[in-house]
Formats: sequence, C-alpha cells, structure tokens
Amino acid sequence: MIEVILADGDRIEYALKTFKRKMQKSGILKELRQRRHYVKPSAARALKAAAARRRSRRKSRGTPE
Repeated sequence: MIEVILADGDRIEYALKTFKRKMQKSGILKELRQRRHYVKPSAARALKAAAARRRSRRKSRGTPE
C-alpha cells in the first residue's frame, strides 16, 4: 500500500505529485492495464520480443562512444 504522509503545513499539490510519482515507480497502474484484458501466451511472447527489438534498436542508435 502506498502512503503519503503530510505535515500540517504541506500543500495538497505536493501530496498529489508525490503520490503519482510513487504510483508510477511501483508499477501498479501498468500492471492494472496489462490485466484489463487477457493476452494469450503466444501473443505475450510476441509483444515481449517486439519490445526487446525496440530496446535493442534504440540502444544501438544511442550516443557513439
């Protein structure tokens, strides 16, 4: 469970920003979106392979060393 503890003088905007950052970091929303629809195992493997290809392509186009 994600908690944001506020002091008496803290602003609500700060609390919301902190909460959103913690949600993003924990990956809860990403998992929720993935579980919204069933994906066949073969389709999941294809998606995972495509993501790996994208990462590899992006990494190879990175800064020359």
